[in-house]
Amino acid sequence: MYHRSMEWLNYHHLLYFWTAAKKGSITAAARSLNLSQPALSTQIHQLEESLGEKLFEKSGRGLRLTVSGQLAFRFADEIFSLGREFQHQLEGRPTGRALRLVVGISDVLPKLMVHRLLRPALEIAETVRLSCREASLPRLLHSLQVHEIDIVLSDAPCSPHAGPKAYNHLLGECGVDLFGSPRLLERHPGPYPGGLDGAPFLLPSEGHALRRSLDTWFQRHAIHPVVAGEFDDSALLGTFGAEGLGFFAAPAAISDVVARTYDVHHLGSLDGLRERTYAVSAERRLIHPAVLAILKAAKEEVFQ
Repeated sequence: MYHRSMEWLNYHHLLYFWTAAKKGSITAAARSLNLSQPALSTQIHQLEESLGEKLFEKSGRGLRLTVSGQLAFRFADEIFSLGREFQHQLEGRPTGRALRLVVGISDVLPKLMVHRLLRPALEIAETVRLSCREASLPRLLHSLQVHEIDIVLSDAPCSPHAGPKAYNHLLGECGVDLFGSPRLLERHPGPYPGGLDGAPFLLPSEGHALRRSLDTWFQRHAIHPVVAGEFDDSALLGTFGAEGLGFFAAPAAISDVVARTYDVHHLGSLDGLRERTYAVSAERRLIHPAVLAILKAAKEEVFQ
């Protein structure tokens, strides 16, 4: 037996809603559809009644999509895009339609790691249109819940409080390595790791998981670093590291890329430190082919 909202879903009404959302106002949408404003408002209201959800809310003189409206708009956009593709296929014309993948990226993840993880998504048989959005994990999880993004990459799993439909998929884990420029190593040639006592370090900002791990490692080895810089952005941290302004740490899974990109030397591993990377989804079972390619390459290549 079908759910009532599916039984009574009127695709003409969905088109009217989609047009109003794209145009940003009932007036502009009515003009585009050659309908009167009252008639268009009535059609959209009927769609809301059939779904049992409000799709628009007032925002000054205009309209703003509700959370349910954002979800409806995304699916409507996909539905009408598929409709256009269907027509083109019947007419024997190429569609040029790419498979869309929207990835949320936790702002603490190293950019070189993100690139290595996402690259396989662009190497599958289908043409993929990749969109990356960087933000804090709580903001990304909210976007995941309202289906604005397909997957979130994070250095930490989401907690049960993140929402009823958020599932963690461990991509892999690795150690943490230490790096320094040739010029810096000339100034601090002592044995590893004791010779690093009093040396300059470039560290993640306070609150980052890796920063807490590094602080523990320093204490364990009686190393008193001179903090030359603190960074939220790992790419910026690496750029300063390339200039010899301090030693810095990075996941061992991208050790070769870090050394090559920043022209630095690998000093050694930080014993006891582990970095994990997760993909967080709104569905337990992953079916997006580009996401599946990311998971497969992560387990077989990145974190082998």
